[in-house]
Amino acid sequence: MSEDIYVKKFLTIGTALAGLAFSIASAQAADIKPAVLYDLGGRNDESFNQAAFTGAEKFKADYGVEFRDFEIQNDAQREQALRNFAKRGMNPIVAIGFSQANAVEKVAKEFPDTQFAIVDMVVDLPNVRSILFKEHEGSYIVGMLAAMASETGKVGFVGGMDIPLIRKFACGYKQGVMAVQSDAEVFENMTGTTGAAWNDPVKGGELAKSQFDRGADVVYHAAGGTGIGVLQAAADAGKLGIGVDSNQNGLHPGSVLTSMLKRVDIAVFQAFEDAKNDNWSSGFEVLGLQEGGVDWALDANNAELVNDEMKAAVEEATQKIISGEVVVHDYMADESCPG
Repeated sequence: MSEDIYVKKFLTIGTALAGLAFSIASAQAADIKPAVLYDLGGRNDESFNQAAFTGAEKFKADYGVEFRDFEIQNDAQREQALRNFAKRGMNPIVAIGFSQANAVEKVAKEFPDTQFAIVDMVVDLPNVRSILFKEHEGSYIVGMLAAMASETGKVGFVGGMDIPLIRKFACGYKQGVMAVQSDAEVFENMTGTTGAAWNDPVKGGELAKSQFDRGADVVYHAAGGTGIGVLQAAADAGKLGIGVDSNQNGLHPGSVLTSMLKRVDIAVFQAFEDAKNDNWSSGFEVLGLQEGGVDWALDANNAELVNDEMKAAVEEATQKIISGEVVVHDYMADESCPG
């Protein structure tokens, strides 16, 4: 066999093998049919749900794998949507929000070969991954920033639905404020006691305005779509707002001091990627500052609001929290907040 013929045959075989490898990889990618079920407020809430959407979109961009998603309009749709996804072979299915827990538990039992994940609640089943966050740690950091930015010594917090999880945000925030200024005043309001509290920007704005009227000049929200009204009220009043979950600094550049990032995007992306790579694990994980699960946002939109002294202070606090030198009390441990 001449050298030219040998080389041609080698290249032909190599091309065929490469094509086969690509076909196998494509088939493996096609085997995964991921889905996301958002909580009330929907994918465009600029906050919690949108963080999940961002993670799913990144997975789609990185791997070329489409995903399905659904925005519930009422609580009754949770179970129905999960079951429809499972019946259609969607896998894995990621449910966003603690309110999905009962539906996830029921449907996951019906479809034991389907992989489910839930954010913000534990569902103890062999085919469910439960993802929790140390929101109190991230809230502590933005509380420090609020206290350092405040000129009045009065700051505020607006929560969405009045549940222990949101009081966990509030308590962490208060501890961060007090770490900087022990005699500071922290005003606190919750929007409501039903799911509607996540999507009422008008009431969010009214609550924020009432806190500004009492002297607050920085207000942090953990209220989903309701928080859009909080940030708008801050901008309108010439005060500062603090965003949550997603980076909301760009909603009102120069009026959003920072955003407490809750990396739901990473949780969704990781769930999809682990399923794709046949590396799925169930059980539960808790993501805090050390794990990169919570953080604070600094970009061109708020760079002029956060000086070097503020940066240094929160960086030091972050390291102390990670090392265990500073322990931020978790409201949900005993439903109490120190101070």
